[in-house]
This record gives sequence, C-alpha cells and structure tokens, in this order.
Amino acid sequence: MSEALRLSGVRKVYNPGQPGEVVALDGASLTLAAGEVVALVAPSGAGKSTLLHVAGLLDAPTSGEIAIEGRPAHALDETARTRLRRETIGFVYQFHHLLPEFSARENVALPQRAAGSPRAAAEARAGALLAEVGLGPRAAHRPAELSGGEQQRVAFCRALANRPRVLLADEPTGNLDPETSSHVFEVLLALVRSTGLAALIATHNPDLAARMDRTLRLAAGRIVPA
Repeated sequence: MSEALRLSGVRKVYNPGQPGEVVALDGASLTLAAGEVVALVAPSGAGKSTLLHVAGLLDAPTSGEIAIEGRPAHALDETARTRLRRETIGFVYQFHHLLPEFSARENVALPQRAAGSPRAAAEARAGALLAEVGLGPRAAHRPAELSGGEQQRVAFCRALANRPRVLLADEPTGNLDPETSSHVFEVLLALVRSTGLAALIATHNPDLAARMDRTLRLAAGRIVPA
C-alpha cells in the first residue's frame, strides 16, 4: 500500500522560551498507508487535537517533517498549505459544525464550491454521498430538522466531498449516545473502506478502536503502539 501520511519527529511548542511554554508534541512520528484505518487513543490534554491539527496542516509544527502522499508539507507557506489541505485532507469533529441556514445537500456542496466545482456538479456529488449514507430523502432538510446521528453523517459526507486522500477525525461519535455512536461509526467505516483513503480516528471508545486496523497511543507527546 502507498504511503498517505507521514509525520517524522514532530514537535509543537506553544510560547517557546516563555514562562508559560507548553510542549504539546515532542517527537511524534507515524505513518498511515492508503486504505488503512487507525485509531488514536489518548487521555484528555495529551495533545490529540494538536496532533490532528498539525497532521492536517491547520497548524505548523515547531520542528519535524510532515508529508502528504510523499509531498513535503511542513515548510509550506500558508497559501500552499491551504491548497494542499483542501485537495488532500478531510476533517470530522465531535460536533458537526454544519451551517444551520443551509440544507444537508448545500452543506456537503459548499467545500466543493470553495474548491472551484460548478454548482450543479457539487450538488450532484453531495446528493450521491448523502444517498450512500442513507440520507437521500433528507438532503433538502436543514440541520435543525435532522437528528444528531443524521447531522454527523452529513458531516462525514462533507469531509469526503472533495475526495481527500487522508481523513482525520477527532472523536467523531463522542457527542452521540452509545447505540447511535456505534451505528454512525459503522457508516463512517464503510465510507472510508469504499474510498480507499487513509483515516486517523481519535477516540476514547475501546470498542470503536477495536474495529480499526490498528491502534496508536499518544503519551508524553510521542506516538507509541497501544
């Protein structure tokens, strides 16, 4: 399998050299292959969200290297980093962050429109993705008209709208009840498997972690096998 994401010796230090210096990552390294689904487990405050933000090019590392599909990304300027992030990375968060004034279809179409897709093509792909997760009949509904599980499924579709090669998910079912969480996670797993992308999914749930290909643990700012 080809390499989709690699972090090598990544450090992230906030307020370096100051009295309030915080070392969030201290030499974190990992490799994800295309088609691989990996669980990331860590206690609260261990730097899990920081790792996902750095890996997803939302934040620059203090030092270390990041490569997306073999392309060095750690030293890119903000414009180039934004372009690479838009082309190759999808994000899912614990809270769906859907725009309330737009329908499910429009929410999924928006990132495609931002990337330059024509409206008709963007909405057609949005509709197809929503149908794939069982929300075809709900495509015209706004977030307030959808259940929590349905809203998160829309968020999954939005994350995959631009055909990313890497999916980063931060507690994607952590805001749902256990039964809904299990069902929604199965939907996410099926989507990831069908597209062949690499996924790094942070979770506190050992049952969900056990359904993935392998588990990594973040401890003292480093990645270690679970």
